[in-house]
Amino acid sequence: MITLTQPDSLSLLESFPALPRDAGGPVFAEPWQAQAFALAVKLSEQGHFTWKEWAATLAEELKAAANRGEPDDGSRYYQHWLAALERLVTAKGLSDPATLLARKEAWAEAYRHTPHGKPVGLAPVSRGAAHQ
Repeated sequence: MITLTQPDSLSLLESFPALPRDAGGPVFAEPWQAQAFALAVKLSEQGHFTWKEWAATLAEELKAAANRGEPDDGSRYYQHWLAALERLVTAKGLSDPATLLARKEAWAEAYRHTPHGKPVGLAPVSRGAAHQ
């Protein structure tokens, strides 16, 4: 388990009662969950969206999942977190759906070609190349 213990971020977390946590703060079963969490916090801190906007977008994702009949057992919490993050990133013009999809495909390709036990490497994309 990975635990994030940033005091500045923890005060924002009180609005997320379903967030998996322990006494030290949020916990993550996989590194990508911690990265998605940190990215949402950082983008909000940088002023790309307010924490209130973030909470509303995540609440909409969680409600949509419930309406689809998905179990509310917390096992998919960070998938909803990621969906909310992608939605805000595209709504705010920080990226676009095609670029996000291309990056996901590049990640899947890199993952498939990485030997077991080795870190997956993904080359950075220049801003100009991402929007061509």
